[in-house]
Amino acid sequence: MLYELTAFALSGDAAAGVRNGADVLLKSLFLSLGGRHGLLAFNVLLIGAGAVIVWRDRRASRAPLEGSVFLRMGVESIVGGLVFGLIAGALTALLLRGPSFLATGPMDGLDLQTQLVISLGAGIYEELLFRVLVVGFLAWIATRLFGWRPMPAGIFAAILGALIFSAFHYIGPYGDPLELPSFTFRAVAGVLFSAMYLTRGLGITAWTHALYDVFLTLM
Repeated sequence: MLYELTAFALSGDAAAGVRNGADVLLKSLFLSLGGRHGLLAFNVLLIGAGAVIVWRDRRASRAPLEGSVFLRMGVESIVGGLVFGLIAGALTALLLRGPSFLATGPMDGLDLQTQLVISLGAGIYEELLFRVLVVGFLAWIATRLFGWRPMPAGIFAAILGALIFSAFHYIGPYGDPLELPSFTFRAVAGVLFSAMYLTRGLGITAWTHALYDVFLTLM
């Protein structure tokens, strides 16, 4: 809600203007199919799917919601956002046998407020697109069509999904110039986010991603 309201306030448009690329990609598909009604369908589908997942998990756990859980999730995401780049950078350096690398986006021409909005949207929509949809779909293909077991299917989906995730950052007018260090860093980041998504869930993964981008913007 914070991302959507801030992005709309800056651009006055619910589908264009100040938006994260993954957000634009997802909404453009629905806009092309149904115009503004397609955008409404996207929002209804997103909120409805979230509500169903929450209802399913609440029904399965039968435990009351505790504020301390959200507090611990927040602390974990803040710590994750602070150290994520260091870990991904160190792994990139090991792979390339070079100095530690920290990827940055081509947002130097944008004001700080706009950069923060785009960074916040990255955690929400990039994780929704690349972890939930892309990695989930690739894992489904590997298990259903190839007959692989869950472990190799998950590894395959995480690696291929990470390469797709990395390549996404070099597309469009705000895309980076394609360079091996930045591509490798983002591919490593994609694998780490996939591992985090599978072990810690979407909430912590999305907030860790968003806060990492926010902290990087403020550096």
